[in-house]
Amino acid sequence: MTTTMRREGITYTLHHIGIPTEKPLAGERYAAKVGMYTSDDLTGPVPVQWHRFEPDSPLHPLMRTVPHVAYRVSNLAAAIEGHTVILGPYEPIDDFHIAVIDNAGVPVEFIETSLSDAEIWGRARTGQHASLYE
Repeated sequence: MTTTMRREGITYTLHHIGIPTEKPLAGERYAAKVGMYTSDDLTGPVPVQWHRFEPDSPLHPLMRTVPHVAYRVSNLAAAIEGHTVILGPYEPIDDFHIAVIDNAGVPVEFIETSLSDAEIWGRARTGQHASLYE
């Protein structure tokens, strides 16, 4: 499923949905830097990432409590311009740059990368070329 839109010269393509959970799930990966466990479900039309957080996770409360939508964007700097950034910009996976904004109380993640989805999900799963999981 591809959902793409253009706004103010930036292309936005739906990438995944992130959902906070308190329940441990199979296949979780732990990212000690942010106190977060992540499990991916790639079986549906839109990939879902489940995120479970340690009580002392340094991530913004919106990231820990409110589901987010993530878009691949053609220009990360332009996509976040004028918004309140609550995470990043940073590079959790080599050549995978993200930032998260507060969009009226809802976190929205923007991703700029030249990686294919297979490369993104593969690196996330294995932790290879992924500084977030070191």
